[in-house]
Amino acid sequence: MTNDDSDIAPGDAERGEQATAPQAGGDATARFTAVPAGESVVERPSSSEVRLSASDQATVDALRPGTALLLSLRGPNAGARFLLDDAEVSVGRHTSSDIFLDDVTVSRRHAVFRRTDTGYAVTDIGSLNGTYVNGALVDSHDLQTGDEVMVGKFRLVFFGAPTS
Repeated sequence: MTNDDSDIAPGDAERGEQATAPQAGGDATARFTAVPAGESVVERPSSSEVRLSASDQATVDALRPGTALLLSLRGPNAGARFLLDDAEVSVGRHTSSDIFLDDVTVSRRHAVFRRTDTGYAVTDIGSLNGTYVNGALVDSHDLQTGDEVMVGKFRLVFFGAPTS
């Protein structure tokens, strides 16, 4: 491929602009979004886009005030449910963890979910691989319904008790 006026040079496309690159047998168009170095963009479904089974939805609807539910919708243990109903719930690979996740990508003592005045927050407790919320590495994060918490390769979707 040559780099003449019809080709795209690195840095030529602006945020959200379409870029066209010649392809064998014709041109193709792709849309890219520029992201500053060191930042990442992760799109996640909103809580209204997360499709729950009737059983999971009934469980979420029945949550008592001050409780929450983690659903493993993807990855190992897909379909597993974890009730958050204590002031502090530990997560890790150690068998004494409240939520035991048996995989080498999970630290023995990985994270804790703590009840707050507004719901729950997740806090990483020095894990090797980190704790992510909606694709962003966090030390601590206040959770909202629909947030995806990643512990190792486990993807857990958070559902707080209904407020009405």
